[in-house]
Amino acid sequence: MFDFLRTLFTLGTMQTVLAFFEGFFVLYLVGYSSFLFISVIVGGNEIFEGTKKRRLRNEIHHDYYVPISVVVPAYNEEVTIVETIRSLLNLDYRIYEIIVVNDGSKDGTGELVAETFQLRQVNRPIRRQLPCAELRSVWEGTGADRVPITLINKANGGKADSINAGINASQYPYFVCMDADSILQRDSLSMIAVPVLENQDVVAVGSMIRISNDCVFENGELVQLRLPKRLTPAFQVLEYERSFLASRILLDKFNANLIISGAFGLFKKDAVLRVCGYHAGCVGEDMELIMKLHSYFRSNHLPYQIKYAYNAVCWTQAPERFRDLIKQRKRWHIGLMQSMLGHKSVVTKVSYWYYLLYELLSPVIELMGLLVTFLAYVFGLLNLKHVLALLLVYALFGSMLTVISFVTRNYLSSIRVRPVDILKAFLLCIPENVLIRFILAWTRILAVFFWRGKRTRWGEIKRKKIDYHEAA
Repeated sequence: MFDFLRTLFTLGTMQTVLAFFEGFFVLYLVGYSSFLFISVIVGGNEIFEGTKKRRLRNEIHHDYYVPISVVVPAYNEEVTIVETIRSLLNLDYRIYEIIVVNDGSKDGTGELVAETFQLRQVNRPIRRQLPCAELRSVWEGTGADRVPITLINKANGGKADSINAGINASQYPYFVCMDADSILQRDSLSMIAVPVLENQDVVAVGSMIRISNDCVFENGELVQLRLPKRLTPAFQVLEYERSFLASRILLDKFNANLIISGAFGLFKKDAVLRVCGYHAGCVGEDMELIMKLHSYFRSNHLPYQIKYAYNAVCWTQAPERFRDLIKQRKRWHIGLMQSMLGHKSVVTKVSYWYYLLYELLSPVIELMGLLVTFLAYVFGLLNLKHVLALLLVYALFGSMLTVISFVTRNYLSSIRVRPVDILKAFLLCIPENVLIRFILAWTRILAVFFWRGKRTRWGEIKRKKIDYHEAA
């Protein structure tokens, strides 16, 4: 009799626990779907209003410019570095300089830059305001419209270390950090500088990151938008459009963005020097810097804003191979964990809890939710048809918002999208939301428990040449 009661109690406790976690999982899905829906609506409306103003010429056009240093850290980037610099020389901006930091590349990155742009070695002293690895040589020259180009060859120290070296060498009060496999649209520097001109309390500005794979560019302008032929970068296009159109525009309205992509971001140099620059021991150096800025200005009760300029567009190259995508997402998740655990003083911001629940813990919650759902069905707590119907509705809803984000972003930006690409987006949105999402979720979990190697080393991903050319 005692054994029977103990078994009954254990079974009842198990059912209670499963019911609790199943209820939490359902609320979690509803919460994320609601946030995604609201953010897509807000993001789409924001871009629509901005487009309408431009078409009606209702924006203030100015001749004021803040001098900007463009820092490009590079490691084994000889495939893309020349096209990146050429895109920078075509920017529609008056006062800026280009600083390429060659972080001990094993290929011919440094030599290629020096030869292509006819740089000469100089004996220029650089003040070490931020710590960085040994500087081996400095090369200087000028590009189109006499834009200054500086090449710094240094010992390998990682991306964050390289950006610190670039900041040390910079001459201007604001700097942009961008990846060596990315290109900027002609007006991107002008657009990302607008929040700084509007408000002196702005210390950082994020941008819209888009995938450049298989797209064609000419003189800093997108000539033809194509959804990549390979599935891996095509899935990322849909993911990027959903992420950057949705959450970042909405969070920007509350000064709540906790990350500015390392592919393209503008910073006030004085503010970055106050927080000791980029942390060389962190994988996610871009998010870690933003968290430090939030922490510093909040703890010292200083006015500040971190803005997001959706019309400042950077086209970056996404991994072509799935194994490279896995490596990239492992690094991103480790960096996210390091940044959030290292800056708990930001915990009072609502966005901190969003990133905690729907970014850092999301792979664990989603995979455990599926496990709990299966166990609940085994114990007879759920109707299988109802559960499958709920998951199907969730997947279709997420897929619908993904396609809406893709079409809306391009239509409102007056970018012509081929019908075949729209059809392809429709066909890929469901596997991207279901299959790819859960594969990457499992990958992010493994990254936390089985990460090996130097955490500051560059993520080596196979690159392809950017289809960028200049008009004759």
